[in-house]
Amino acid sequence: MHELAVTESILKIAEKHAVQAGAIKVTDINIVIGQLASIVNDSVQFYWDIVSKDSICENARLHFKRIPAKVVCLDCSHEYALPGELEPCPNCASMRIKIASGEEFWLDSIEIER
Repeated sequence: MHELAVTESILKIAEKHAVQAGAIKVTDINIVIGQLASIVNDSVQFYWDIVSKDSICENARLHFKRIPAKVVCLDCSHEYALPGELEPCPNCASMRIKIASGEEFWLDSIEIER
């Protein structure tokens, strides 16, 4: 259910920047989400259709870009992409790892009509 709050934040940010840019309408919103972020695209889209109604962002298309998760082994410094679930280092089998990317979440850009 946290997608509702996330979606409301996306709307606030998009509206703020659209107004500052003199927009009459927001047509597209580009969102970046890391593989490890617990955000479901379909849920965001569902809430978007509800919260954006009667706003400058109504009917704007959401575009989701997923960033793969990468981790760094703390024992051998090997960096590798996670294929899915958490896995040991393929170089040394250590489970002492640090997340390097994959938890991202941001509104990357908006497209508007003036």
